[in-house]
Amino acid sequence: MAEILDGKKLAKEIRKDLKREVEKLKEKGIFPKLAVIMVGDNSSSEVYVKNKSFACKKVGIDFEEFFLDKSASEKELLELIETLNADKTINGILLQSPVPKGMDINKAFRTILPEKDVDGFHPMNVGNLVIGEDCFISCTPYGVMKLLEEYKIEIEGKNAVILGRSNIVGKPMVQCLLTKNATITVCHSKTKEIQDIIKQADIVISAIGKPHFVTSDMIKEGAVVVDVGINRLKDGTIAGDVEFESVEAKASYITPVPGGVGPMTIAMLLENVVKATKIQNNL
Repeated sequence: MAEILDGKKLAKEIRKDLKREVEKLKEKGIFPKLAVIMVGDNSSSEVYVKNKSFACKKVGIDFEEFFLDKSASEKELLELIETLNADKTINGILLQSPVPKGMDINKAFRTILPEKDVDGFHPMNVGNLVIGEDCFISCTPYGVMKLLEEYKIEIEGKNAVILGRSNIVGKPMVQCLLTKNATITVCHSKTKEIQDIIKQADIVISAIGKPHFVTSDMIKEGAVVVDVGINRLKDGTIAGDVEFESVEAKASYITPVPGGVGPMTIAMLLENVVKATKIQNNL
């Protein structure tokens, strides 16, 4: 039976530490602040923004939301980002995805100052991650790495299979694991014989958005299984990419959904905001 990688518990500990750090910054007259931009009225995005707002308040980070109507132009979005870039009271800027069709989200990410890019999507941060320089790391891969580190899971020399090649999870996950000397295979919609590839993995990280895609017959005995998927089923319940019950019996470690990677993603966002605040204040 697998040991549970408890992201909820670890995220709580990280938030406690961050709260202490934020209190010390406030004693110096420094007030960390995150600005979140949302374009349009996506209900899922509204939930995510609400969760981020709640998490910020719990550790003492100031939080401000900026809403643009779905009819807003790309120019309006870029002008808002430039205004927030120039605002010295704002330490981190996060653009909630998705944005309406017709907007170039990558252009928007490029407009955010790298030192305020707490989501780690600016090309400068992505590039620094590739070459091993200090940078802001995309929050979900960063959270996965923290979980693996907390449970002392050996990465060096291990075969890691990542399911999904998104800019948000899959691609930065590759770089994070490479820095720890893993051997990595990335699987995606065009990958052939995907089950055979997954069976070779010591570590499986799934971020493809297909409920219950990874089953016990796909993984080898003792594999570490990290489920990044959050899928809403027809009955309204949440399910991961992994068939938890059967895989749990075969894996050595596994993340639950919810309560695994999700809380870690938000905790890493808070950590990035505090880091950004320190950098901007030469601390």
